[in-house]
Amino acid sequence: MLTISQFSPVTLDERRLFQDHYTRYPQVHSDNLFTNMVCWNHYANYAYLQTRGSLLISSTILGKIKFRPPIGPRDPDLLADVIGLAVREGDEAPLVLVDTPTREWIQYLYPDLVLHVDRDHFEYVYQTNELARLPGGNYLSLRRQLNKFRKHCQPVMEEISPENLPDVRTFLLEWCEWKQCNDHPFLTYEKDAVLYAIAHFRELELSGLLIRVQGKVGAMALFEELNPETAVIHFEKGLPDCEGIYKAINAETAAFLEGRYTYINRESDMGVPGLREAKTRYHPHHMVEVSYALRDDLALLI
Repeated sequence: MLTISQFSPVTLDERRLFQDHYTRYPQVHSDNLFTNMVCWNHYANYAYLQTRGSLLISSTILGKIKFRPPIGPRDPDLLADVIGLAVREGDEAPLVLVDTPTREWIQYLYPDLVLHVDRDHFEYVYQTNELARLPGGNYLSLRRQLNKFRKHCQPVMEEISPENLPDVRTFLLEWCEWKQCNDHPFLTYEKDAVLYAIAHFRELELSGLLIRVQGKVGAMALFEELNPETAVIHFEKGLPDCEGIYKAINAETAAFLEGRYTYINRESDMGVPGLREAKTRYHPHHMVEVSYALRDDLALLI
């Protein structure tokens, strides 16, 4: 029987373990990536267990524990064990981030189990070449704003490197002051997450771009490979000093990744209306859909 005591905290030391496992079992949802877990560990308290060829992941937010389906070979007995653990230790919705292939597998095994759509955690996936070029009528307004930015702000793009990381950190602290991070609990968590990513930029083998306007960093993006055909943008920030800078860092990042990745995953909108509108405006190619199960429904299976 699985117990929560068998799980160990996710730390930077486990990066190779997760990387090797995901080489065999590529991920489609960025919340399972090691980078997201270590950067957001102060918020979600991630833990893992490697067993029977699979990785099991838990998170604990404000004392509430959630689990994810096993990541590895399809093992009905291990899934049943995870369901039992989720019922014993989890909160009211203890099984989360069930992607579409896993959902189909679970429903084959448990046809009566209700799996609820988790729209707030759907991830937006775009064609890289479309984000880079903004072709056709769908992007006319965005192209105009981007061209206006380039004409009036005369931006300079750089890859993020050890040499300019101090400038990125200064920019992020200024961004947090502008956003008043300390007055908003979640923005405080986000500030700590992105500063952790910058502090461990080399260890996490991240890539990134920044845009300077008049020599000063005005925007940045941090990204990495999600799977062989998809890159994921973990963080994208901009200051309001020059209108259109978010559109510029978006387009520059896509141009940088074009030819290497067919798709760009720009993560979820977390149910924030303005963020949902902004992500939809770029016409996603598809969404990474996920579901969750309620504890009362899972309890009927054991």
